[in-house]
Amino acid sequence: MADNTTFDPNTIVFSSPARTWEEALPIGNGKLGGMVFGLPYTERIQLNEDSVWSGGPQDRNNPSALEYLPKIRQLIFDGKISEAEELCTFALSGIPEEERHYEPLGNLYIEFSGKELAYDSYSRQLDLSRAVTTTTFTMQGVTYTREVFASYPRNAMVIHLTCDRPGSLSFHAQLGRGGKPWEELPYQMQTIRRQCYNIYADRITAQTGNIQLMEASAGGKDGISMACAVKVIPVGGTVEVIGNSTLIRNADEAVLILCADTTFREADPVKSVLDRVEKVAEHSWSELLNEHIRDHQELFIRVKLEIDGQEDLVRFFNFGRYLMIAGSRPGSLPLNLQGIWNQDFTPMWGSKYTININTEMNYWPALSTNLKECTEPLLSHIERIKENGRITAQKMYGCRGFMAHHNTDIWGDTAPQDVCLSSSYWVMGGAWLSLHIWEQYLFTKDTEFLKKHYPTMREAAEFVMDFLVEDGRYLVTCPTLSPENTYILPSGEKGVICKGASMDNQIMTELLQACIQAQKALKKEQDAGEYLYVDDDFSERAENVLARLAPTRVGKHGQIMEWNEDYDEEEPGHRHISQLFALYPGSQITKDGTPELFAAAKKTLERRLSFGGGHSGWSRAWIINMYARLGEGDLAYDNLRTLLEKQTLPNLFDNHPPFQIDGNFGAVAGIVEMLVQSHEEEDRLLPALPEAWKKHGRVEGICLRGGRVLRVLEWEDGKITRSEFETT
Repeated sequence: MADNTTFDPNTIVFSSPARTWEEALPIGNGKLGGMVFGLPYTERIQLNEDSVWSGGPQDRNNPSALEYLPKIRQLIFDGKISEAEELCTFALSGIPEEERHYEPLGNLYIEFSGKELAYDSYSRQLDLSRAVTTTTFTMQGVTYTREVFASYPRNAMVIHLTCDRPGSLSFHAQLGRGGKPWEELPYQMQTIRRQCYNIYADRITAQTGNIQLMEASAGGKDGISMACAVKVIPVGGTVEVIGNSTLIRNADEAVLILCADTTFREADPVKSVLDRVEKVAEHSWSELLNEHIRDHQELFIRVKLEIDGQEDLVRFFNFGRYLMIAGSRPGSLPLNLQGIWNQDFTPMWGSKYTININTEMNYWPALSTNLKECTEPLLSHIERIKENGRITAQKMYGCRGFMAHHNTDIWGDTAPQDVCLSSSYWVMGGAWLSLHIWEQYLFTKDTEFLKKHYPTMREAAEFVMDFLVEDGRYLVTCPTLSPENTYILPSGEKGVICKGASMDNQIMTELLQACIQAQKALKKEQDAGEYLYVDDDFSERAENVLARLAPTRVGKHGQIMEWNEDYDEEEPGHRHISQLFALYPGSQITKDGTPELFAAAKKTLERRLSFGGGHSGWSRAWIINMYARLGEGDLAYDNLRTLLEKQTLPNLFDNHPPFQIDGNFGAVAGIVEMLVQSHEEEDRLLPALPEAWKKHGRVEGICLRGGRVLRVLEWEDGKITRSEFETT
């Protein structure tokens, strides 16, 4: 874990270079990401560009789905679950089964000349408030300093190399797309040099102006092509270009500017990056640094948190907000399973967008922690998903509106991902994503925003209403599942495919109620002739459907039922706790409004944890939020401590395992929920304050639903001493 000796909650400090990727420090500007290792002999910055994905868009919708959907439904209603599941694997799976996956851009290696191995006074740190990594060490009496940041205004990575003895910098910069070095030694001591650096690069060339250009393609039909350029600007010393490398000898300092683009955004990424590195190079290091810090701090300093004796948790909170700013900015793609930071060419789960909780969790803290701008990539991607989701809804299910299954990719693919019985055939991904639109309206009260995005909510609602089928007195989703859990029938048979899972009903309830409220809010625009849906019967239909959805019910263990029958679970400690969607992030289960369900929700969590639940980082983060909603501050705190101390990697990344970034964001959201809640009619201050936080604390800048900002909240000995609000 990062060093904690002299603790600054805005700084992550190491006293040694990164031995693994999980010890490297992340920087990013939304599109361009880097993991800085701080290696003294050959610095490695592992690179990502958010649009480097394998392959192009596909139509993976299964042409047999609509034909076999009635039979699948009948098998489920007849209790022939295994037969229904087998038919699902053939008739409902995507063709081919896999969506596109995320890939690394490559690596930048700064390879230093010499044969000296000894160094001391080493420090490596990430300043969260400035979004700059700094590495310093002393070798042969010379102190070397490296500073690295990713500029959002310039869409470039900038590296500054300095030394305190003139003429002591000799190096060359090497772009590569492939393996990492076999040896961590000075370049002149390596037995195999540039070891697999370029195995996945198509071309690396020297360009005029001390620029090295790397070109590559991700592969697959209509695959994305990429370009990355690094320009070296030395001060003092000599420059020589040999082959494709620029060699710097005996310089006083140097600035490296790195840019990357792909054909996802640019018709000619080579021209784009070459033009941009030259334009960025027109500015001095100090100009670029100051501009970057101003841009970052305009977002970062909006929220401040202090809790006596909890500096490590405050840093974890600050780190989560830092990652949001570094990983999701206007014009970028949304945060995937690893944000933008991924070193693997075939990452776990494709490092895609898993939308049965993980992508949604990534954005839980964006609005409450005053980072509304960072939601733009998600909103834009929902629109991309909507275009494909209309086709999937019609082709596979004969429904209007749009939908998505449990995964999507850079192209907004909406067909089922994998042939996984416990996850692939869930149809509520579009509905859950669309709820973010309503949340943003609740936080901002921006009617123009709602007017623009309400049609997306409406189309998601149209799909789920069309998809429902009759089941006695209720309407149910069928086929469906409860992600990613398995139930046991009275016969002992195990199943996952079902009808009417509790989470589906809860998501639909939240969405349909939101649509009805949105129509009421937008009717105020009717006189201006701007509202298109005033005279239709949508709200009436939604009200009728709401009246026929099965209510959330309590089961034999006193728990919230997960399925439409009170089944036992194969894994009672399962990581997903989908039946508590209505508690968090939903708002249907509250202490005063539904006391019986409130008590059952607490029992559900107790039962999950007693069987080993919360074993994945993101699941633990969800539990923190749910305990906060239950007013159980000490239990929320205990789970927050467990997440930080046992389920977090050395560089503070969340550990699923392996690394998934959702736990970082879920933890930030959980800390907010412990301090302030605004999902009910009245705001609640300190609703889940644990004993460990009572001595003294202060938070500034938290946003509340209703368009208000908590300018400051301060407490002593568990009592509020100051609270001030303002309206945005």
